Amino acid sequence: MLRLSGNYPAVPTPFHGNGEVDFEHLKFNLDKLNQVPLDGYVIGGSNGEFAYLSVEERIQVVKAVRKCLPPDRILIAGAGMESTHATIDLTMRMAEAGAHVALIITPHYFIGKMTAEALERHYLAVAEASHLPILLYSVPANTGLILPAEAVLRLAPHPDIIGMKDSGGDVTRIGYLVKNTPDDFSIFAGSAGFYLGALAVGAVGLIGALTNIAAPDLAQMVEHFQNGQLEKAREIQLRLIAPNYAVTSRFGVAGLKSAMEMIGFYGGPVRSPLLPLSIEEKSELRKILSEAELLG
Repeated sequence: MLRLSGNYPAVPTPFHGNGEVDFEHLKFNLDKLNQVPLDGYVIGGSNGEFAYLSVEERIQVVKAVRKCLPPDRILIAGAGMESTHATIDLTMRMAEAGAHVALIITPHYFIGKMTAEALERHYLAVAEASHLPILLYSVPANTGLILPAEAVLRLAPHPDIIGMKDSGGDVTRIGYLVKNTPDDFSIFAGSAGFYLGALAVGAVGLIGALTNIAAPDLAQMVEHFQNGQLEKAREIQLRLIAPNYAVTSRFGVAGLKSAMEMIGFYGGPVRSPLLPLSIEEKSELRKILSEAELLG
């Protein structure tokens, strides 16, 4: 069974000015990311604006990434849909497109009916039908829904459910899940802001926005942690909290794309109805990145 760990950027989807997917700049960004210490890529996740992409666009982006993927890196594709039927179909198509793992966000439109039992049935059906290993994905800031811990504990023993991205920021919950799931169930922090705390309680890696622009710093933090140099690891974690907040909760995907522009990647526009950053917001973002020593 595939066992995941390490640092994965949630890669943004680049667009042309007219809103169409910009595959040329997608390759440009991947070629640059291939030069920094990473274990793979998450494509078509929240920072990939998957909610604003058609199914065909999501598949074509994964196909494009697979063409420039180094053999030692893992391709994780967002494949969640609102219905179980559609999720199974997209997961199968992502396997055909070249993904190694499917990241499945919690269905949430009928949030009042998304009980632990409903979510368990959903994920089990996807795992049974899928041709890919599955990562559970709980991102309450976007869905309003926390994947219940009891559901995770019952899903974790399934051989094709290999881990979880938990973006809730509750380190106590992450520790509880680590303690009560099989050793080969990989739990990832879903944001760099609480990464060191998550590592301390047993998380195996990070899937997040900041990984696009701070991969060397994050790799160094993990190395310090693994070597018992906790003060050095803490210094990096504290330095990265402000830029992580800036490219997630504060400025969102537009902030991440602007930050990528500032360090030499292609950022480009977000897709409507998301708004671009104002001149003042870009100036503030640049100051935050500079103070965090991320501008070179």
